[in-house]
Parts: sequence; structure tokens; C-alpha cells
Amino acid sequence: MSAAFRFASGLREVRIHLCQTGAASKGVRDFIEKHYVELKSTNPKFPILIRECSGIQPRLWARFEYGKEKCVPLSNLSCQDVLSKIQSVTK
Repeated sequence: MSAAFRFASGLREVRIHLCQTGAASKGVRDFIEKHYVELKSTNPKFPILIRECSGIQPRLWARFEYGKEKCVPLSNLSCQDVLSKIQSVTK
């Protein structure tokens, strides 16, 4: 599965929260290593924020127009599952 897709026009920001060492965040770390560059190059001016904090559960936050936000848990997912979640939330 490729990370080369454009985000929806109503989307304003994507934030990914993860733990640097936690087992529940392994799939998210793998996603960042394998797909972040391709995703960012496809959406060069779009803010994709990566936030690391010890001991937290990984989550995806998507901020849309008018301040509406959506949060999706990413605990214990594989790299491809994380990519699928991002695609489904940001379309």
C-alpha cells in the first residue's frame, strides 16, 4: 500500500502522538520510518505533526475546518494498519 495520497480539502492538520519506546507504538514508529517522507512529499505544505512522549498510548488526531477534531487510537497496530487508519480518517 502506498502512502502517496492527498488529504481532503477540509482537513487542516494531522497530529500523531506516540511513545518513543513503548510496544504499543511500534507500528506507528515503523509507519513514520517507512511512509512519512512519501506522505509529506505528496502533501508538502500540509502540517503533519509528530509528537513523542514517554508512556502514552499512540493516537491520531485530525483537525478539520471550524475546529472539529477526530481522534483515533493506534495502539498495537501494524505499519499498514496505521496507514489504513490515516487514509480513512483523512479522506
